[in-house]
Amino acid sequence: MKETFGEYIKRLRAEKDFTLTQLAAKLNLDSANLSKIENNKREFDEKRLECLANVFNLDLAQLRIEYFSDFIAKKIYENNCDSETLILAEQKVEYLKSKKITNL
Repeated sequence: MKETFGEYIKRLRAEKDFTLTQLAAKLNLDSANLSKIENNKREFDEKRLECLANVFNLDLAQLRIEYFSDFIAKKIYENNCDSETLILAEQKVEYLKSKKITNL
């Protein structure tokens, strides 16, 4: 996806013809907070991913990929990092998996 996670939610909402208020109620949010999420002024709470997947009948594993890729991309952008950062991060993930490190 070449959109932010907030824009992704906004697109999903529009495709289902939900109002902000309708979707906010389904996600146990108020519409002002959902608007901020959709406009990239507030982050979506990871704890609500399963609920979002259920509302839109999405695969939770794929939704998590969308969510975390957005999170990582924003951090890289905010800190003016280059693509080498992603390469090293991938290597570190493999290292953590090989060591079965679970408590970071």
